[in-house]
Amino acid sequence: MSYEGCFLLVFSLLAVVASGFYRNLPIVPFDEGYSHLFGHDNLVVHTDGKSVHLSLDERTGSGFVSHDLYLHGFFSASIKLPADYTAGVVVAFYMSNGDMFEKNHDEIDFEFLGNIRGKDWRIQTNIYGNGSTSIGREERYNLWFDPSDDFHQYSILWTDSQIIFYIDGIPIREFKRTASMGGDFPAKPMSLYATIWDGSNWATNGGKYRVNYKYAPYVTEFSDFVLHGCSFDPIEQTSSKCDITESSKVSIPTGVSPSQRIKMENFRRKHMTYSYCYDQIRYKVPPSECVINPLEAERLKVHDPVTFGGGRRHHGKRHHRSRSSGTKANDV
Repeated sequence: MSYEGCFLLVFSLLAVVASGFYRNLPIVPFDEGYSHLFGHDNLVVHTDGKSVHLSLDERTGSGFVSHDLYLHGFFSASIKLPADYTAGVVVAFYMSNGDMFEKNHDEIDFEFLGNIRGKDWRIQTNIYGNGSTSIGREERYNLWFDPSDDFHQYSILWTDSQIIFYIDGIPIREFKRTASMGGDFPAKPMSLYATIWDGSNWATNGGKYRVNYKYAPYVTEFSDFVLHGCSFDPIEQTSSKCDITESSKVSIPTGVSPSQRIKMENFRRKHMTYSYCYDQIRYKVPPSECVINPLEAERLKVHDPVTFGGGRRHHGKRHHRSRSSGTKANDV
């Protein structure tokens, strides 16, 4: 597929997501889109072929990876997380090319961080480009639902100019490419991954609470796989297949729609608990791509006046890089 084809796909993806039509994108059976990555029999494909569960026990975690590399696209899965005591457990749905570019890899992450009994799961998003791991671009959020009760859809839209994270069709984070970032914006082909693993050293309260295998196995389920993008041939160095139709070329929106932006702002106002852009301990000057929102800054300062207000810390609290009944969704 030519560069023009991928360029058209970028705009068609924006149209798909802005219109809500992404719900009608084709669901890919597991074996058609993914293959086993690690974990032996801790990965089980259900009899319908469209869903899979991953488990973590004393022996190992588990994971799967897409057959293809992709250069831009819309990628989604419905996920149900483990219940009960999940401290130290990390479930991840992410894109990466670390196996090909060890020293200058790109990465786009959804990470789900477990917690002690009675405390909610937290979600973290993160972005690395060209090996820029010295600048963590984490944001963390609470949710308006219990992600262990049922399946919820988590999606990533990646184009050459922006990355948008969605939960149940609601955009929660918009990350735009800026000239000042240079190569720090993900720009090389990546694979899709899903994993569950032991993150005891950092995932829950900076490692204070660790995985307790008395509650194992920890089981997470994935279904409704969407791989709507330009697959990339690493040998030919070309995009060999893009999902484009004539109808997808008609509308060319500019990004998050006004109605989506309202929902995104509502989500961030109610549920965002951390953003690297406002962390005055890590960054005396915010990274160049940050656009400071005074209302967000004030809310986070109230939430944690030390981290976000430049106050004095009395007890160490480290931010580690990753890996390596609520209201209705419409009210978010």
